[in-house]
Amino acid sequence: MARILIVDDAKFMRLTLTNILLKAEHEVVGEAENGAEAVRLYSELKPDLVTMDITMPEMSGLEAVKKIKGSDPDAKIIMCSAMGQQKMVVEAIETGAKDFIVKPFDEGRVVDAINRVLR
Repeated sequence: MARILIVDDAKFMRLTLTNILLKAEHEVVGEAENGAEAVRLYSELKPDLVTMDITMPEMSGLEAVKKIKGSDPDAKIIMCSAMGQQKMVVEAIETGAKDFIVKPFDEGRVVDAINRVLR
């Protein structure tokens, strides 16, 4: 069981991910609506893994990944993107994200990605 921080500006997406993660017996330790909040909560909560939306107000997921990886090079982050954001996904992986999952979320794909990144 991993301690996971969910970052997405859409409440519905956070709720969807929370349900998938709880079903897979993980613990959701926090939720953030934007990158700035994610960076603050990451240092506070020290989660095992972060799911990070790319496009958010205040600070993008890409910026948040850079800041989190800057303070913790071992941070495990999975990017979440809508279809058609392949260029951003590539950039996110180059920035230090370990994997990505595409919205709308496929339960099996989410759980597989998390298990792979946690290994």
